[in-house]
Amino acid sequence: MAAPLLASLLLVGLALLAGVAEGGSGSKKPHVNHGKFKDGPWTVGHATFYGGRDGSGTTDGGACGYKGELSKDYGALTAAVGPTLYADGAGCGACYEVKGPRAEGGDDKTNKTVVVTATNQAPPPVSGQKGEHFDLTMPAFLEIAEEKAGIVPISYRRVACERKGGIRYTITGNKNYNMVMVTNVGGEGDVVALMVKGNKRVKWTQMKRSWGQLWTTEVDLTGESLTFRVMNGDHRKATSWHVAPRDWQFGKTYQATKNF
Repeated sequence: MAAPLLASLLLVGLALLAGVAEGGSGSKKPHVNHGKFKDGPWTVGHATFYGGRDGSGTTDGGACGYKGELSKDYGALTAAVGPTLYADGAGCGACYEVKGPRAEGGDDKTNKTVVVTATNQAPPPVSGQKGEHFDLTMPAFLEIAEEKAGIVPISYRRVACERKGGIRYTITGNKNYNMVMVTNVGGEGDVVALMVKGNKRVKWTQMKRSWGQLWTTEVDLTGESLTFRVMNGDHRKATSWHVAPRDWQFGKTYQATKNF
């Protein structure tokens, strides 16, 4: 009886060793399917507004760096968010559904909502108010409250960003200090990591956040067809293969064919 048992244990051990060998460093990691982005929970906060009734005064730069043509990706329905949600620039591009105060005599179903993109940093929470501070553009604020209200209690939640077209990469700087602004990002909308790769000498290189959604590297990227890999805050990744051709130029924007 001992011999058959010993033989069986030996076979099991060999099978386990074979499995470890197959899953060694040379094998590919299994693909993890994160599924679709799920809306976050409702949280209390408060909202103010800034800029003109047409959104003027809210698209000229800001703490995320979206300005000029780049700001058109997000339209007039945007918000400056408090320091916690801004997160040193990591919160730029995130989308929130903001629910206004209950209408007089109504119930929760009468609350008006608006979806905004975080494009700037707001001051800290207003004294005496609950939760995070959203400084909405005037067009966004008027979707949920009257102008005369000035400051209103809100509820908000994180939602998926619906973008038209692929992710955009605007390259500026020089060959010794390349700067890339990432815009029009879908899914979670934010960017927590960015990598770049050339088609020849430039291997996968981790870029560093300078501020807002501006990323930099001192690696010379000129003369290479560039591929970028964006990672959202939920660890989803989107790779824009050869989005910039070999003769790409500083000051130009290149758009991928895909998004999250």
